[in-house]
Amino acid sequence: QVQLVESGGGLVQAGGSLRLSCAASGHYVMGWFRQTPGKEREFVAAISWSGYNTYYADSVKGRFTISRDNAKNTVYLQMNRLIPGDTADYYCAARSSRNSDSYYAVGTYDYWGQGTQVTVSS
Repeated sequence: QVQLVESGGGLVQAGGSLRLSCAASGHYVMGWFRQTPGKEREFVAAISWSGYNTYYADSVKGRFTISRDNAKNTVYLQMNRLIPGDTADYYCAARSSRNSDSYYAVGTYDYWGQGTQVTVSS
C-alpha cells in the first residue's frame, strides 16, 4: 500500500512563502496538484523519477520550485511570492510508471495524499 503524507500547509500573507512536503513510502514520479471548491483539480508541478526534470504550470512558474530528496523519498514544493489565487487544497500524487509523460494529467497518477490546505490572505 503506497502512502503519501503531506505537511506544511497553513495561512500566509500575500508575498510570503510556504514549503510543502510529501513523504512517500517508495520512489515514484511525483506531482503536486491543487483544488478549490467547485473546481477541478489542477496541475501545479511535477518532478521526474530521477529528479533531473521538473515541470510547472504557467501560473506558478518562477515562484514555485519542486524538488526531491531520494534518500528520504520526500518531495518538496517551495512556494514563494504567494498570491491569494494560490489559495487551495494542495495534493501530492505519485505514479507507478517511471516515465513523466503527461505529467500534468490527474488521471495518470495512481496514488494521492490526503491534501493540505494553503490559504493566502491579501
